[in-house]
Amino acid sequence: MSHILITNRRGKTSRFHMGGLWWAVIILMFVGLTGGSFYVGQQFGSQVAEPDIVLSQMKRELAVYKGELEVVEASVDENMNALAQRLAQTKAHIIRLDALGERLIEKAKLDKGEFDFDSEPSVGGPASARNERGENTGVSDFLNNLDDLGKKMDKSSFQLSILESMLMNRDLHDEVYPSGRPIKRGWISSYYGRRTDPFTGRRAHHDGIDLAGKKGSEVIAVASGIVTWAGKRYGYGNLVEINHGNGYVTRYGHNETIEVKIGDAVKKGQTISRMGSTGRSTGPHVHFEVHKNGRSVDPMKYVRASR
Repeated sequence: MSHILITNRRGKTSRFHMGGLWWAVIILMFVGLTGGSFYVGQQFGSQVAEPDIVLSQMKRELAVYKGELEVVEASVDENMNALAQRLAQTKAHIIRLDALGERLIEKAKLDKGEFDFDSEPSVGGPASARNERGENTGVSDFLNNLDDLGKKMDKSSFQLSILESMLMNRDLHDEVYPSGRPIKRGWISSYYGRRTDPFTGRRAHHDGIDLAGKKGSEVIAVASGIVTWAGKRYGYGNLVEINHGNGYVTRYGHNETIEVKIGDAVKKGQTISRMGSTGRSTGPHVHFEVHKNGRSVDPMKYVRASR
């Protein structure tokens, strides 16, 4: 048995007796305090370590999100580049089609008010009752629509090119085909065929027609071609000869002056000389001949062709 002395402030001591039960209580309290302190230390340590774990997890998640964002951005850039390329190609096609359309209108002599390539086409129609709001168009659908539009414009451009070529060939044929009168003012004084020669009085074949008018007036080409003669020639006086291709040759005789030279390319309606009375002539006029494949033919067929 143990005795414990306790001294108070006045110096007095007290003695009391502590049995085994009390020692057991004290030991249990000590063990409890020690265990509690260890538990609190463990909890405090875990609470200190937890932010580092969370931070590491957040860093990993951010890295994943960043990678996904880069993939999305790359996809957007790729789609935008594809859109920009397709739009540029479409714009080029539209410019070409507009240019072709303008030329065709001019060549075909169509009404520009009816075929105006500078304005939007007239379209319209009521809203769909099944889906008034419509649907959003995705990037993939938009690219597919651009591809379809490009294919249609390629086909239209090809067709317009063929049509333009046909019109150009038609215009070229009209340019080189002799038609119309070789003078702007005057009258026919002698026709093609057999007639009484004004110098001999005998019947003779006249290889062209004579068109009389004012001396010095304009003589014009009845078709486009290349000048193959420009000078004096027996019987014709001052002569201009033009080769138009396709076997056609025209001659203009008795000119006072010549305004072209051999090798010149002349256009239909161009002034080539001035009316005169040189060579075998009784007065100011143009002796006009048309040759087809090396033989003279009646020019009246071609004079009337422009009417």
